[in-house]
Amino acid sequence: MFDQDTILLLKIVLGLLIFASLIGLGLKKFSTNEKLEPVIDNLNSRTKAWWMMCIIFALALATGGIGSVILFGITSFLALREFITITPSKKADHKTLFWVFFIITPIQYYLIYIDWYGLFSIFIPVYAFLYIPARSALSGDSENFLERTAKIQWGLMISVYCISHAPALLTLKIPNYDNPAKLLFYLVLIVQLSDVFQYVFGKLFGRHKIAPKVSPNKTWEGFIGGVTSAVIVGTFFYWATPFSMLEAAGMSLIITLLGFLGGLTMSSIKRDQGIKDFGTMIEGHGGILDRMDSICFSAPIYFHLVRYFYS
Repeated sequence: MFDQDTILLLKIVLGLLIFASLIGLGLKKFSTNEKLEPVIDNLNSRTKAWWMMCIIFALALATGGIGSVILFGITSFLALREFITITPSKKADHKTLFWVFFIITPIQYYLIYIDWYGLFSIFIPVYAFLYIPARSALSGDSENFLERTAKIQWGLMISVYCISHAPALLTLKIPNYDNPAKLLFYLVLIVQLSDVFQYVFGKLFGRHKIAPKVSPNKTWEGFIGGVTSAVIVGTFFYWATPFSMLEAAGMSLIITLLGFLGGLTMSSIKRDQGIKDFGTMIEGHGGILDRMDSICFSAPIYFHLVRYFYS
């Protein structure tokens, strides 16, 4: 998994983390503006969390495909747990949820591990989606049946099916491109940099809110600045992909736009449930789903674009 390009990418990310840590420490020590203290503390918390997440991600790559499948499988399990926790279920749903957590989710990741594209691409949206309402109906409780079933299906779709397309990138076989791990690295890097840039530009220049009732912190200034910056970075890193420079720019734009829509959609769910974050597992980031919301929307589309046009 670690060829020369991948090692260079890791060094660049390491350099960025060191730079961000030093900037955060400097701001914390020398800033005299009390209004900026919460922003500085939040940035430092995010940087600490990023150190831990990057270490885990590097270890997953070091173990090859199995490590990445296990990492994202655990991530999906925890994300699904967060989602189900904020959408209260009834006793009649417990057997259905057992199947969702302990049967369907592991099968989805096993199908990716054995590279059975024909089944993993339809296993959840066809077979699981039909099984879930049938299993719930067998429990004999029809109260709010449609709402209960839809919540479980959506949680499974967003937390397991969509996220599972990230490690599925490792199964792609692209002519004259020998390390698909860089495709996964590229996706995660651009998506997360876009989130960081949007946050920074929003805090510095944000004036006009995009959807104030859904996500009050998202502004047009933050969106435009963050997406533009991430696309520039994605274009610069074209050498780590099978894309040309122009194709890398287009792919980065698609990834960042889908990531933004993913974040906005998941924010709508949080507002509907009256919560700020999906969880508290990651300091400075909230829960697993708060960090993976952009991946949820960008990973499936990115995977299929790469598969259909390059493999």
